[in-house]
Amino acid sequence: MQTEFIISTQGPGLYEFTSGIRDWLAPSGRDGLLTLFVRHTSCSLAIQENADPEVRTDLQAFFERLVPPADDPSMAYLRHTYEGPDDMPAHIKAALLPVSLGIPVAAGVPMLGTWQGVYLFEHRTQSHNRRVAAHFA
Repeated sequence: MQTEFIISTQGPGLYEFTSGIRDWLAPSGRDGLLTLFVRHTSCSLAIQENADPEVRTDLQAFFERLVPPADDPSMAYLRHTYEGPDDMPAHIKAALLPVSLGIPVAAGVPMLGTWQGVYLFEHRTQSHNRRVAAHFA
């Protein structure tokens, strides 16, 4: 089974799409491995807590401090800046974080922990429609 999830983003942050994954897998009723792959170079994927939204806020703040925009004086060494001050930092963040995930599935249910959700982590400031390829076998 294969599909593609399209996640609309409105700037930096974590966008949960766990329910879409559950809805897609449920009819299969099968055991297997779900592989997710984001088809972009300036966002990433994450499995993270989905109970307290402050976790997502804190993660976003941490990565902003770790890799500030290109117009920050500490980033003066960057050469790839013509697509805006958020572009190269977004590529760096995507290089540090996963762009693919493997999730075990039992009887059509992803084997996530109680407070785990699957997120697209948007690193750009513009709105995007991000594509995540899914393969279940």
